[in-house]
Amino acid sequence: MDIKEFFEHSEGKWFSQRTRYNLASAQSENSKSEITIEMLSQDDPEVVKLCQQSDVNAASTWGGAKISWDNSVDDRQEKQTGYAVVVPIPNADKPEEGKLLQTRSDDGKSPTIGRYIVGNDESLTLIAEDETTYLEERLWFAHPNLRLRTVLNGSDQFSMAAFYSVLRSGKVSGFSSVLSRLSRRSENPHAFRLGSVKLP
Repeated sequence: MDIKEFFEHSEGKWFSQRTRYNLASAQSENSKSEITIEMLSQDDPEVVKLCQQSDVNAASTWGGAKISWDNSVDDRQEKQTGYAVVVPIPNADKPEEGKLLQTRSDDGKSPTIGRYIVGNDESLTLIAEDETTYLEERLWFAHPNLRLRTVLNGSDQFSMAAFYSVLRSGKVSGFSSVLSRLSRRSENPHAFRLGSVKLP
């Protein structure tokens, strides 16, 4: 699996439950939200804009993905909505690794450039760091309809950890063929971590 396939498999609507741990205070909090992931072509205005801001030729990419969130389903939290646009730039000689351009609608900052690694186990690791902060995310499919995610964040040492379970709740146009292909692959017990999970 390459990173484009990973995003294709992720395309659709999801229900996300998060448990976040503050490692310094030993406190935790739970939240939930709805996530929508859409594939974007290389000539999509959002992709072109992000590439221009990052001095990258959009024609050299296959496009990217738009990840939207809405926590209206969680009446315990202040309402938050927004989206991120990501554009992978695979390494020419090692396409399972590369750069990841990202911009968010809610932070008003310049685009960030991180890196990604697609492992032999078909997990996706995303890494972003600067002079003061290191953030590492790992995502993988336990089932075609269940995606898991861990996040570690800190500076000199990790101060925050989070675990997400993300359950498919719908689909977007054009997804059925991808899901069918992925479902056939799930018959292989080694195709997904936690492959014994059975979902409708």
